[in-house]
Amino acid sequence: MRLGWDEIKRRAKAFSDEWKDAHYERGQTQTFYNEFFEIFGIKRKQVAIYEQRVKLLNSRHGFIDLFWPGTLLVEQKSSNLDLGRAQGQALDYVEGLHPTQQPRWVLTCDFQSWVLLDLETRAELKFRLGDLHKHITAFDFMLGRKVSFETQAGVTIKAAELMGKLHDALEASGYSGHDLEQLLVRLLFCLFADDTGIFQPKDIFLQLVENDTKPDGSDTGRVLNDLFDVLDTPDNARQTTLQAELNAFPYVNGRLFAGRLRTPHFTQSMREHLLDAARHDWSGVSPAIFGSLFQSVMDAKERRAKGAHYTTEANILKVIGPLFLDDLKAELATIRSRRTGRDKALTEFQHKLSRLTFFDPACGCGNFLVIAYREIRRLELEALKAQYGDQQIDAALLSRVTVDQFYGIEFEEFPARIAEVAMWMMDHIANNAINEAFRLNYARIPLKDSAHILHGDALEADWSALLPPEKCSYIMGNPPFVGFVWRTETQQEQFTRLVSAYGASSSRLDYVAAWFIKAGQYLQGNRHVRIAFVATNSICQGEQVAQLWPILFDRHGLEIVFAHRTFSWGSEARGKAQVHVVIVGLAHRDHEPTEKHLYSYPDIKGDPVESRHGALTAYLFDAKSVANRHLVVNRASQSLQGAPRICVGTKPVDGGKYIFDASERVEFLALEPSAAKVMRPFLGGYEFINGEGRWILHTADLAPAEIREMPHVKARIAAVRHLRSTGTGKLAKQLADNPTAYHVTVVPDAPFLVMPEVSSERREYVPIGWVTPPAIPSNKLLVMEGAGLWHFGVLTSRAHMSWLAHVGGRLKSDFSYSPGLVYNTFPWPDTTPAQRSKVEALAQAVLDARAAHPTSSLADLYDPDTMPADLRGAHAALDRAVDRLYRPAPFATDRDRVEHLFGRYEALVNPLERLGAAKNKRLARKAEGGA
Repeated sequence: MRLGWDEIKRRAKAFSDEWKDAHYERGQTQTFYNEFFEIFGIKRKQVAIYEQRVKLLNSRHGFIDLFWPGTLLVEQKSSNLDLGRAQGQALDYVEGLHPTQQPRWVLTCDFQSWVLLDLETRAELKFRLGDLHKHITAFDFMLGRKVSFETQAGVTIKAAELMGKLHDALEASGYSGHDLEQLLVRLLFCLFADDTGIFQPKDIFLQLVENDTKPDGSDTGRVLNDLFDVLDTPDNARQTTLQAELNAFPYVNGRLFAGRLRTPHFTQSMREHLLDAARHDWSGVSPAIFGSLFQSVMDAKERRAKGAHYTTEANILKVIGPLFLDDLKAELATIRSRRTGRDKALTEFQHKLSRLTFFDPACGCGNFLVIAYREIRRLELEALKAQYGDQQIDAALLSRVTVDQFYGIEFEEFPARIAEVAMWMMDHIANNAINEAFRLNYARIPLKDSAHILHGDALEADWSALLPPEKCSYIMGNPPFVGFVWRTETQQEQFTRLVSAYGASSSRLDYVAAWFIKAGQYLQGNRHVRIAFVATNSICQGEQVAQLWPILFDRHGLEIVFAHRTFSWGSEARGKAQVHVVIVGLAHRDHEPTEKHLYSYPDIKGDPVESRHGALTAYLFDAKSVANRHLVVNRASQSLQGAPRICVGTKPVDGGKYIFDASERVEFLALEPSAAKVMRPFLGGYEFINGEGRWILHTADLAPAEIREMPHVKARIAAVRHLRSTGTGKLAKQLADNPTAYHVTVVPDAPFLVMPEVSSERREYVPIGWVTPPAIPSNKLLVMEGAGLWHFGVLTSRAHMSWLAHVGGRLKSDFSYSPGLVYNTFPWPDTTPAQRSKVEALAQAVLDARAAHPTSSLADLYDPDTMPADLRGAHAALDRAVDRLYRPAPFATDRDRVEHLFGRYEALVNPLERLGAAKNKRLARKAEGGA
């Protein structure tokens, strides 16, 4: 009889318990693998041989410890030997075999550590003997089946997509709204319960649908509603005439199945979608990323409207790790290392875990809550194992952490209900882990506890009514990423009402800022609460910093205690959103830790580098260079150091009537040749960088008689007058009576320095350069008239680029240059005439290096992959010279530069505070010396 996986897993657990203390001895190997094969009901001698002699490629011979021709090769080693080297030896053996005998799988093992390699896919699975039963399905090939190392994320996404198909079919038939959402949530629970032991025996839900509903689907909806009634009815309250197939299901409770749904009318196709989902193995589904279900049934427009971004487990851990998990793990490790009082401390630690509460005020489908719950349950289990070993205990009494320690607010009903189910799913998984550790059969069915998920608007709801602040430990989550232009009228009104109480403007603050402010208000009821949110990176750069952070710092007494600087935030779902975000962790200054953690990303899609600091600024860098760590950069109307004025270029307000691309210009001049004298090159940031051309009609200096002689030009002027006079904007109407004038006119008569308003983040330097009349700059170029090599040299240096990257705003992820915020606030260096001359010479060297490549555009020259070596070298020399104007010691990183510049900025705007801080430091050093 062919064994089922439940029996195979049971045998694997017994096998690992038997051999848990064994170490490699040559005489034991055969017994070990004979028993291993028997897990699958296979007699080893039927398939494999020991000590198979093989000729190696170097003509020497070796012996394979265990060989199953065409299937498996095993290399067994002592525990003190490197399994990596053992695998290399095994691969040498594979090369020495005849191609018809070469195995697909290679196992290297020292009894306790296992490494299974699939030579076809190169997938590698590593685990300890004690976890063999968890990974036993990886040896599916032992039973002649095809094995796949499919990831948990892949299994989960497949499950979500299967449910998405059912959702779409039901919705298309007219079954929608609340009933559809509740139906799907109930089915989610049933599918998961069917494969994970909540329903016994396994697959009774699949069998119910497969065997007790008609193939055409006509009675599927009725049977499902009957099942939901049964799941909501205690065993002793059920009808005695209930059919056995339904009566086999347990009482679930938890309000999940309360209330009758409108009966869904299935078709044959809908029933097949349900069966496909039921046949999927839900035991491998991760509740932690089940929000991908919700994403799979929403279109892109709805996702943007709701500000929804779906979260990978790795990114959730970036939030909860430094918020609470890292400290709890360290505390447990310290307790486990004690020699005395260990058991009492472990019990106290478990009690501490059971008293913690977690609140996500934008919980969506519950991903953050589920991961947090999983990790707390894992810590509890580790504490129990440290105290009791593997002896059998009453886990129902000893497991104290429950889902009712978790709270959330979600605007949409569907994800709110998914969050509740996902927490129950994770609760069952955690209970199974206890069962495996202590050889129990423990389940929390019927459901008694549930997460507290409020279906409501987090910006309208009273957070204290859901969870009083004095009972809250941590606030966390990923609030909506709704940009200003995408806000609804209701969202705009909410946000304005919230920030206006502080005398602040909501004009450019991102919607996510509201959650920070609400959390700051909530924390006033309990200053011990810690906060961590994912946010758009805009709140830590550009003009938003001065609007948001004084509220958090000064009004609510918060401090940044950890942060992840800008990185790419991904999703587990296909078609996933990719945004650039930060993570900011906050605490009240009365309870802030002395050491702050900062995670920086050399590659925004890669792993972070951690650094530790005494204090962090709102710009997410070290505050050691400033006296006031709450200092923010405010927009200035002119340069703080009297540098030449910089302004935006020409803005026509013409509806495009005066602007021509290359082909349009040729066509127009064919009709109106005399217009060539008023057709000027018109350069925006794109044209300047890419070397492409546009032209603009500049007729303001023409006499009326000249205009009359150019009928096609006159027609354009008339079209602009009509456009302006009939437009809805006040500005356009004001300009209507003077149609030849631009709204903003910048027409230099001498070469002028320009800087693109927006430039790709990939470039190490924003391309800056001179433009010569008769070209006219557009409003997408920033213009400095009368600039010299000195100005060009400093503005194109790493120092200025660092200031732009950290203080300036972003358009998506690209640099967005603001004259008031970046240029006017930039701290220029003090110089001697000789130093200035050196910078000018090096600036000219940069221009000369550019000129050496006349066929290349600035886009070509400043692409990091194609930047010429001579240009890169010229910039590097200029950077070193400008850096030395600020301080003799070189800067190690751009962050070092901007920290230094921030101190210089503080000296410009708060000189007295800066001097006071310096005096206090001198007195402190003097006192230390005297002591």
